[in-house]
Amino acid sequence: MSSVTDIIASAVEIDADDQSDLCIWQSDKNSQQQELKTLAKQLRRLNVPFSLVEDQSDVKIGLGGSIHFNAAADNDDNYKHLAFVPQQTIRALGDKQFCQDYRIKYPYMTGAMANGIASVELVEAIGNADMLASFGAAGLSLQEVEKAIQRLKESLPDKTYCFNLIYSPNEKGHEDAIVDLYLRYGIDLVETSAYMKLTLPVVRYRVKGIHKDAQGNIVVPNRIIAKASRVELASKWFSPPPEKLLNELLAQGAITEAEVELAKSIPMAQDLTVEADSGGHTDNRPAITLLPTMLALRDQIQAEYNYTHELRVGAAGGIATPASALGAFAMGAAYIVTGTVNQACKESGSSDIVREMLANTGQADVTMAPAVDMFEMGVKLQVLKRGSMFAMRGNKLYDLYKKYASIDEIPAADRANLEKTIFKMTLDDVWQKTYDFFSERDPSQVEKAKNDPKHKMALIFRWYLGLSSRWANAGVEDRQVDYQVWCGPAMGAFNEWTRDTFLATTDQRDAVTVAMNIMFGAAVLSRANGILKQGVEVPGELTQFQPMQLDAIEKYLSE
Repeated sequence: MSSVTDIIASAVEIDADDQSDLCIWQSDKNSQQQELKTLAKQLRRLNVPFSLVEDQSDVKIGLGGSIHFNAAADNDDNYKHLAFVPQQTIRALGDKQFCQDYRIKYPYMTGAMANGIASVELVEAIGNADMLASFGAAGLSLQEVEKAIQRLKESLPDKTYCFNLIYSPNEKGHEDAIVDLYLRYGIDLVETSAYMKLTLPVVRYRVKGIHKDAQGNIVVPNRIIAKASRVELASKWFSPPPEKLLNELLAQGAITEAEVELAKSIPMAQDLTVEADSGGHTDNRPAITLLPTMLALRDQIQAEYNYTHELRVGAAGGIATPASALGAFAMGAAYIVTGTVNQACKESGSSDIVREMLANTGQADVTMAPAVDMFEMGVKLQVLKRGSMFAMRGNKLYDLYKKYASIDEIPAADRANLEKTIFKMTLDDVWQKTYDFFSERDPSQVEKAKNDPKHKMALIFRWYLGLSSRWANAGVEDRQVDYQVWCGPAMGAFNEWTRDTFLATTDQRDAVTVAMNIMFGAAVLSRANGILKQGVEVPGELTQFQPMQLDAIEKYLSE
C-alpha cells in the first residue's frame, strides 16, 4: 500500500519545458525542508515565504535558504527550484490607500441592508475588527436612524463606519431630512444605494462644508461610497456635481458660492462599488463583465479630470467565499463588499427564523420581486424564494396595479382572494392603516391618493411589500410564508463552501469570523494560485481553504 508521501509525490506534475533547472535552491544551516503534505499549513503562514524544491524526484518545501539563477545542482546543498511563494498580506489584496483613507486594516466592507438588518451590532463588530461597515438606515424612521447615530457615536468614537443614504423618489422630503440628520451629527461617510439619478439632497451632502486648507488643498468633509451597476450612473458619480443642481442649491441658500466653485474640482464619489448580482436592488449583472467595464470607466474619467485623489472601484454582488473575493481582487477591485451573508450572521437585525432559512439556501433559491420604494416604477429586487411566497404574491400585486386604474376596478373574486391570502384583512382596513402611517410620515402621499385612485392602490399594495420585510426581521411566525428576505446567489455559494464545517450552523456565524475567513482565505488561495502559475501542479486538497475558527486565523497572522 502506498504511503501518503508517495501519493503526494506522484500527484505533483512539473512542466519539463519550464527551464526551472536554471534556478537552484541552496540550503544552509538555518534552512529547513518539509514534506509536501504540510503545504496547506505553510500556505496559511502568510508572513513566511517558502520554496518548492525537487529532492531526488520528490517535491519538498524549502524554508529559508537562498535562490540562485543560472546555477547547477552540483553539490548536496543544491536543489532544483520549482516555485517561490512570497509573503502575502491581506491588505495588499486590494488598494492600500483605501484602507489608509478610511483608517481600516483590510479592504473589506459590509454593505447596508435596509430596515436595520445591517444593525448597530453588526457595525460595532466589524468596526472593532478594523474593517468598514455600513448601517442599514433605509426604511427606518428619522428617530430610529438618530438613535443608531447616537449609539455608534458613543460605541465607536475612533472608528470609521458608514450610514446608508438611499434614493427615495416617493419620499423626497425624507431623503432631505436624512441628509439634515447626517450633517447635524457629523456623519462624514455615507454609502449610497438604488440611485437612478443624482438628487439635490445627495449633492448637498457631498458639497456642504467643502473648503481649502492653509496650504490651498481642497478639503471635502463628506465622503460618498456609491453603488452602481450601470455605466451611465457610474459616470455621474465619478464626475463633478452637476452645475444645474449646484446652482439650484445655491439659489435655495443651501450652499455658498465658494462651495459651488470648489465642487467643480471633485467627483461626487471617489469610491464606487460595482454592484453585480446581489440581494436586494440589482440588475443581475455578472461581475466578470461588469467590473472590468467600470475599471475602464474609472481610468477614462480620472484621465479627463485629473483628480488629486484618484478614483477607486470596489466589487459587490456574488462575493461570499475566498475564491469569489480573490477573483474580484484579481480583476482589480480596490475593496470588496459583502451583503446577504452578513444577514445570516447573528449580529444582523434579522430574525433567527430568517437566519435558518438562509442557512438552507442554494444558489438557485432566489428570484425577483417588486421593490416597495419604487413599486410604481416597476423596479424589482432579488429575494429568497425558498420557504416564502412573497415573490409570487408581490408580483401578483404589481400585475393588478398595471392592469387596473383603482382598487374598485379589481374584480370581486380577485379582491376577495387578496383579502384572504395576502392582506388577511379587508382592503378598507389596509387603507386605514396606510392612511394613518403616511399621515405621520409623509402627508403629501395621502393628499395625492385622495385625487388619484391608482396612487391609492399603490399605497395599499405597498403596505404588504413594506411590512413583509419587517415581519421577517421580527420573526413573526404566522407570516413566515410572506417573509421578504433580500438574498442573492452568493448565500448559496457560502453555504456550499461551509457545508460540514462549524460555519454551517447559524449560531456559529458571526460577522467578523465570516469576514476574516473570506479575506484570510483569499490570501491563502492567492499564494496557492502563485504555485500553479509557475507550472507546478500540486494535489488540490493541499491548496483548498476550509473555514477556520477566528483564533486560529489570528494565530497564523501573528507569526
